[in-house]
Formats: sequence, C-alpha cells, structure tokens
Amino acid sequence: MATHAYFATHIYRGALPASAAALNRQLARECHQLRLDDAAGRRWSAHNYPGGYTSYGSAHRLHQLSPTFAALARHVDAHVRRFARVLRFDLTGRPLALTDCWVNIMGPGTTHGLHLHPLATLSGTYYVRVPRGAPGPKFEDPRLGLFMAAPPRARRAPRAQRAWVSLPVRAGQLLLFESWLRHEVPPHGRAAERISVSFNYGWF
Repeated sequence: MATHAYFATHIYRGALPASAAALNRQLARECHQLRLDDAAGRRWSAHNYPGGYTSYGSAHRLHQLSPTFAALARHVDAHVRRFARVLRFDLTGRPLALTDCWVNIMGPGTTHGLHLHPLATLSGTYYVRVPRGAPGPKFEDPRLGLFMAAPPRARRAPRAQRAWVSLPVRAGQLLLFESWLRHEVPPHGRAAERISVSFNYGWF
C-alpha cells in the first residue's frame, strides 16, 4: 500500500539583505509620516481597523508615490520571481506585476480578521517593525470549509496537517502566499506598534 500527498499549499519566507537596514529605517519614518498626513486613511481606519492605521482605503499604491516604497518593491520583486518558480507558474508572455502596496500600523489589541485578497494572484507582507513576542499571521487550511465529517486533528499533528498554522516573523522579513489563502493577524499586547507593508501582485 502507498499514501500520496498532493495539492500542497506554499508560503514563502524571505528577508531583505543586511545592507537594507537604512531602507527599513526610512520605511518606518515614512509609515509614521503617512499616518500623520493621511486624514482619509485615519477616518477609514477608525471604522474598519480599530486601534490601528492602514492606508489600504486611501493610499494603496505607495510604490508609485514614494522612492522608498519603490526601492522596497524592487527587493520584493526578486522574491516574487523566486516564489513563482516554486509554484511552477507559467508566466510566458505576461509577468506578475505589483498592483497594490499599503501600510499597516497595529497598536496593542489591534487585530486583522480572517480574509483573503480578491482579484490578486500573489500577496504578501514585509515587516518593518515587530514587537518582541508579537504573534505572526495565522493561515487557514484552504480545505477547511469543505470538511464534513472529519474528526479534529491530533494535538501533535505535523504542521503540514494542521487546520491553522501561525508563522512567527521579525523585522526585515517578508511572507508571500497565493492570494486565495485565508489568513488573519492576531492582536498583540506589547506597548510598541507593529509596522508592516502589504502588497498584491496580479497576472491579468
């Protein structure tokens, strides 16, 4: 007898080179300045992102507006190309293109509920600042909504067979995943803010 594993879900973890430390510091400064300048984003966040700030509803193409975010995009582009090869995407004649790039600042207790990224191909987040001990994003088994009479997984099941997987992150790292993969960001109780830049890539 033989058991085969198919339909794997891939999540990519990478990091900017140590030489990008200055870029990371500038990103932190611009993220804070954007929050000060972006009155529309603060209003949107008050209703949709309690306790935090996101430019998702007001300034979501920052790579086209800021040389700093454009520099980050060039780093991310290289990781996206590597991930696309892992996924065996056939990109003949049409490359993946960065379509959206926005800021998230999460204070203590701020959470980002379960969601996916419609109309995108690959999505991801670059972590500018992560408080020590703050939880990373939590990913859901994409088959979970199709389970019918399945019993719960054993407590010590391998990570590849769990219904939920949380990935720790630190400043300077990025995660990439296919945009249909649902995920959430749990709250943290640290005094420091968690700062990240999220993005979508499209193939259309």
